[in-house]
Amino acid sequence: MSELKDPPSTGSVEPIRLRRPRGLVMEIVGSLTDSIRADNLHPGDKLPTEAEIMLRFDVSRTVVREALSKLQARGLVQTRHGIGTFVCQRELSGIFKISAQDFATVADVIAVLELRISLETEAAGLAAQRRTNAQLKAMQAALRAFQSSIKQDSDAVPPDFQFHMEIARATGNRHFADLMTYLGTMIIPRTRVNTPRNAPEGRLNYLQRVNGEHESIYVAIRDQDAEAARAAMRTHLSNSRERLRKTQTSTPKANRRS
Repeated sequence: MSELKDPPSTGSVEPIRLRRPRGLVMEIVGSLTDSIRADNLHPGDKLPTEAEIMLRFDVSRTVVREALSKLQARGLVQTRHGIGTFVCQRELSGIFKISAQDFATVADVIAVLELRISLETEAAGLAAQRRTNAQLKAMQAALRAFQSSIKQDSDAVPPDFQFHMEIARATGNRHFADLMTYLGTMIIPRTRVNTPRNAPEGRLNYLQRVNGEHESIYVAIRDQDAEAARAAMRTHLSNSRERLRKTQTSTPKANRRS
Protein backbone atom coordinates (compact mmCIF):
# COMPACT_ATOMS: atom_id res chain seq x y z
CA MET A 1 0.00 0.00 0.00
CA SER A 2 1.26 3.48 -0.84
CA GLU A 3 2.04 5.89 1.97
CA LEU A 4 1.51 9.66 1.90
CA LYS A 5 3.98 12.31 2.95
CA ASP A 6 2.66 15.11 5.14
CA PRO A 7 1.79 18.18 3.05
CA PRO A 8 4.27 21.06 3.31
CA SER A 9 3.58 23.55 6.09
CA THR A 10 4.26 26.55 3.80
CA GLY A 11 1.47 28.59 2.40
CA SER A 12 1.85 27.16 -1.10
CA VAL A 13 -0.26 24.28 -2.31
CA GLU A 14 1.67 21.34 -3.74
CA PRO A 15 0.35 18.06 -5.10
CA ILE A 16 0.58 15.14 -2.70
CA ARG A 17 3.37 12.79 -3.76
CA LEU A 18 2.73 9.08 -3.45
CA ARG A 19 5.53 7.04 -1.87
CA ARG A 20 5.57 3.75 -3.71
CA PRO A 21 6.67 0.69 -1.67
CA ARG A 22 9.33 -0.21 -4.22
CA GLY A 23 10.85 3.26 -3.93
CA LEU A 24 10.79 3.08 -0.15
CA VAL A 25 12.55 -0.29 -0.20
CA MET A 26 15.35 1.00 -2.40
CA GLU A 27 15.65 4.16 -0.27
CA ILE A 28 16.42 1.99 2.77
CA VAL A 29 18.68 -0.33 0.78
CA GLY A 30 20.64 2.62 -0.58
CA SER A 31 21.02 4.32 2.80
CA LEU A 32 22.23 1.18 4.60
CA THR A 33 24.49 0.20 1.69
CA ASP A 34 26.11 3.64 1.77
CA SER A 35 26.69 3.31 5.52
CA ILE A 36 28.33 -0.09 5.08
CA ARG A 37 30.55 1.01 2.19
CA ALA A 38 31.55 4.21 3.98
CA ASP A 39 32.58 2.09 6.99
CA ASN A 40 30.00 3.75 9.23
CA LEU A 41 28.80 0.17 9.74
CA HIS A 42 31.63 -2.34 10.09
CA PRO A 43 31.68 -6.14 9.57
CA GLY A 44 30.04 -7.72 12.60
CA ASP A 45 28.09 -4.58 13.55
CA LYS A 46 24.42 -5.09 14.34
CA LEU A 47 21.94 -3.11 12.25
CA PRO A 48 19.21 -1.08 13.94
CA THR A 49 16.11 -3.11 14.81
CA GLU A 50 13.18 -3.32 12.40
CA ALA A 51 11.23 -0.98 14.67
CA GLU A 52 14.06 1.58 14.63
CA ILE A 53 14.33 1.45 10.83
CA MET A 54 10.54 1.78 10.53
CA LEU A 55 10.65 4.91 12.70
CA ARG A 56 13.67 6.39 10.93
CA PHE A 57 12.22 6.03 7.42
CA ASP A 58 8.53 6.25 8.35
CA VAL A 59 7.66 2.97 6.62
CA SER A 60 5.87 -0.30 7.35
CA ARG A 61 7.46 -3.48 8.67
CA THR A 62 6.84 -5.16 5.29
CA VAL A 63 8.95 -2.51 3.54
CA VAL A 64 11.76 -2.91 6.08
CA ARG A 65 11.82 -6.69 5.73
CA GLU A 66 11.93 -6.51 1.95
CA ALA A 67 14.82 -4.03 2.15
CA LEU A 68 16.73 -6.33 4.51
CA SER A 69 16.10 -9.29 2.19
CA LYS A 70 17.67 -7.35 -0.68
CA LEU A 71 20.70 -6.52 1.44
CA GLN A 72 21.01 -10.22 2.26
CA ALA A 73 20.75 -11.07 -1.43
CA ARG A 74 23.68 -8.74 -2.08
CA GLY A 75 25.70 -10.48 0.60
CA LEU A 76 25.98 -7.33 2.72
CA VAL A 77 24.12 -8.49 5.81
CA GLN A 78 23.14 -11.71 7.53
CA THR A 79 20.17 -12.29 9.85
CA ARG A 80 20.60 -14.46 12.93
CA HIS A 81 17.25 -15.69 14.22
CA GLY A 82 16.31 -14.18 17.54
CA ILE A 83 19.43 -12.00 17.65
CA GLY A 84 19.32 -9.51 14.82
CA THR A 85 20.82 -8.55 11.45
CA PHE A 86 24.57 -8.03 11.16
CA VAL A 87 26.96 -6.63 8.57
CA CYS A 88 28.78 -9.49 6.83
CA GLN A 89 32.52 -9.97 6.92
CA ARG A 90 34.28 -8.75 3.78
CA GLU A 91 35.61 -12.23 3.08
CA LEU A 92 34.15 -15.50 4.30
CA SER A 93 36.71 -18.05 5.41
CA GLY A 94 36.70 -21.71 4.43
CA ILE A 95 36.68 -23.64 1.19
CA PHE A 96 32.93 -23.72 0.56
CA LYS A 97 31.49 -20.39 -0.52
CA ILE A 98 28.40 -19.24 -2.38
CA SER A 99 28.23 -15.49 -2.89
CA ALA A 100 26.16 -13.06 -4.94
CA GLN A 101 28.57 -13.57 -7.85
CA ASP A 102 27.48 -17.22 -7.97
CA PHE A 103 23.97 -16.09 -8.93
CA ALA A 104 25.01 -14.01 -11.94
CA THR A 105 23.06 -16.02 -14.54
CA VAL A 106 19.89 -18.11 -14.69
CA ALA A 107 22.11 -21.19 -15.06
CA ASP A 108 23.81 -20.27 -11.77
CA VAL A 109 20.47 -19.98 -9.99
CA ILE A 110 19.41 -23.37 -11.39
CA ALA A 111 22.66 -24.92 -10.12
CA VAL A 112 21.94 -23.72 -6.59
CA LEU A 113 18.37 -25.00 -6.87
CA GLU A 114 19.74 -28.45 -7.67
CA LEU A 115 21.78 -28.26 -4.46
CA ARG A 116 18.67 -27.22 -2.57
CA ILE A 117 16.66 -30.13 -3.95
CA SER A 118 18.98 -32.63 -2.28
CA LEU A 119 19.37 -30.60 0.91
CA GLU A 120 15.82 -29.43 1.54
CA THR A 121 14.11 -32.64 0.45
CA GLU A 122 15.77 -34.45 3.35
CA ALA A 123 15.17 -31.46 5.64
CA ALA A 124 11.43 -31.69 4.97
CA GLY A 125 11.43 -35.39 5.85
CA LEU A 126 13.29 -34.78 9.11
CA ALA A 127 11.02 -31.84 9.94
CA ALA A 128 7.96 -34.08 9.55
CA GLN A 129 9.44 -36.49 12.07
CA ARG A 130 10.71 -33.95 14.59
CA ARG A 131 8.65 -30.74 14.34
CA THR A 132 7.09 -29.19 17.41
CA ASN A 133 3.75 -27.42 17.63
CA ALA A 134 5.57 -24.11 18.03
CA GLN A 135 7.51 -24.78 14.82
CA LEU A 136 4.28 -25.61 12.99
CA LYS A 137 2.86 -22.26 14.12
CA ALA A 138 5.98 -20.51 12.79
CA MET A 139 5.47 -22.20 9.40
CA GLN A 140 1.81 -21.15 9.42
CA ALA A 141 2.82 -17.57 10.16
CA ALA A 142 5.21 -17.60 7.18
CA LEU A 143 2.44 -18.93 4.94
CA ARG A 144 0.05 -16.19 6.10
CA ALA A 145 2.73 -13.54 5.59
CA PHE A 146 3.35 -14.84 2.05
CA GLN A 147 -0.36 -14.65 1.25
CA SER A 148 -0.53 -11.11 2.61
CA SER A 149 2.60 -10.03 0.70
CA ILE A 150 1.39 -11.16 -2.71
CA LYS A 151 -1.67 -8.93 -2.39
CA GLN A 152 0.71 -5.98 -2.18
CA ASP A 153 3.38 -4.70 -4.52
CA SER A 154 5.88 -7.23 -3.14
CA ASP A 155 7.85 -10.21 -4.45
CA ALA A 156 7.10 -12.06 -1.16
CA VAL A 157 10.76 -13.03 -0.76
CA PRO A 158 11.05 -12.56 3.05
CA PRO A 159 8.13 -14.89 3.97
CA ASP A 160 9.21 -17.35 1.25
CA PHE A 161 12.67 -17.62 2.77
CA GLN A 162 11.20 -17.67 6.28
CA PHE A 163 9.05 -20.71 5.44
CA HIS A 164 12.05 -22.67 4.20
CA MET A 165 14.07 -21.49 7.20
CA GLU A 166 11.44 -22.74 9.65
CA ILE A 167 11.57 -26.16 8.01
CA ALA A 168 15.35 -26.20 8.42
CA ARG A 169 14.97 -25.37 12.11
CA ALA A 170 12.33 -28.06 12.56
CA THR A 171 14.85 -30.74 11.54
CA GLY A 172 16.38 -30.42 14.99
CA ASN A 173 19.79 -30.38 13.28
CA ARG A 174 21.38 -26.95 13.60
CA HIS A 175 23.57 -27.49 10.51
CA PHE A 176 20.53 -27.26 8.21
CA ALA A 177 19.55 -23.91 9.73
CA ASP A 178 23.15 -22.68 9.75
CA LEU A 179 23.56 -23.41 6.04
CA MET A 180 20.24 -21.75 5.21
CA THR A 181 21.28 -18.69 7.25
CA TYR A 182 24.60 -18.57 5.40
CA LEU A 183 22.92 -18.73 2.00
CA GLY A 184 20.24 -16.19 2.98
CA THR A 185 17.49 -14.92 0.69
CA MET A 186 19.79 -15.25 -2.34
CA ILE A 187 18.49 -18.84 -2.61
CA ILE A 188 15.02 -17.54 -3.54
CA PRO A 189 15.16 -17.30 -7.36
CA ARG A 190 12.99 -14.17 -7.41
CA THR A 191 15.83 -12.17 -5.85
CA ARG A 192 17.83 -12.76 -9.03
CA VAL A 193 15.29 -13.44 -11.81
CA ASN A 194 11.90 -11.76 -12.15
CA THR A 195 10.01 -15.00 -12.75
CA PRO A 196 6.62 -13.60 -11.64
CA ARG A 197 6.68 -10.93 -14.36
CA ASN A 198 7.64 -13.49 -17.01
CA ALA A 199 5.07 -16.07 -15.89
CA PRO A 200 2.34 -16.62 -18.52
CA GLU A 201 -0.37 -16.80 -15.85
CA GLY A 202 0.62 -13.42 -14.39
CA ARG A 203 2.33 -12.37 -11.19
CA LEU A 204 -0.53 -13.00 -8.73
CA ASN A 205 -1.40 -16.48 -10.02
CA TYR A 206 2.29 -17.37 -10.19
CA LEU A 207 2.89 -16.48 -6.55
CA GLN A 208 -0.37 -18.15 -5.50
CA ARG A 209 0.88 -21.34 -7.14
CA VAL A 210 4.20 -21.11 -5.31
CA ASN A 211 2.42 -20.69 -1.99
CA GLY A 212 0.11 -23.59 -2.83
CA GLU A 213 3.21 -25.76 -3.13
CA HIS A 214 4.34 -24.45 0.26
CA GLU A 215 1.00 -25.43 1.75
CA SER A 216 1.37 -28.99 0.45
CA ILE A 217 4.75 -29.22 2.20
CA TYR A 218 3.26 -27.82 5.39
CA VAL A 219 0.36 -30.29 5.43
CA ALA A 220 2.74 -33.26 5.07
CA ILE A 221 4.94 -31.95 7.90
CA ARG A 222 1.90 -31.27 10.06
CA ASP A 223 0.67 -34.83 9.47
CA GLN A 224 4.16 -36.17 10.27
CA ASP A 225 4.29 -37.93 6.90
CA ALA A 226 8.01 -37.87 6.14
CA GLU A 227 7.78 -39.40 2.68
CA ALA A 228 4.99 -37.04 1.61
CA ALA A 229 6.98 -34.09 2.96
CA ARG A 230 10.05 -35.14 0.96
CA ALA A 231 7.92 -35.60 -2.17
CA ALA A 232 6.20 -32.22 -1.74
CA MET A 233 9.51 -30.39 -1.24
CA ARG A 234 11.12 -32.13 -4.19
CA THR A 235 8.12 -31.23 -6.36
CA HIS A 236 8.20 -27.60 -5.23
CA LEU A 237 11.91 -27.07 -5.90
CA SER A 238 11.83 -29.08 -9.14
CA ASN A 239 8.94 -26.90 -10.32
CA SER A 240 11.03 -23.81 -9.48
CA ARG A 241 13.86 -25.23 -11.57
CA GLU A 242 11.54 -25.90 -14.51
CA ARG A 243 10.05 -22.41 -14.26
CA LEU A 244 13.56 -20.98 -14.46
CA ARG A 245 14.47 -23.17 -17.41
CA LYS A 246 11.42 -21.88 -19.27
CA THR A 247 12.50 -18.32 -18.47
CA GLN A 248 15.97 -19.13 -19.80
CA THR A 249 14.64 -20.43 -23.12
CA SER A 250 11.81 -17.94 -23.62
CA THR A 251 13.90 -14.77 -23.23
CA PRO A 252 17.38 -14.10 -24.61
CA LYS A 253 18.34 -12.42 -21.36
CA ALA A 254 16.50 -13.06 -18.12
CA ASN A 255 15.44 -9.99 -16.23
CA ARG A 256 17.61 -9.95 -13.09
CA ARG A 257 16.73 -7.90 -10.04
CA SER A 258 19.27 -5.43 -8.74
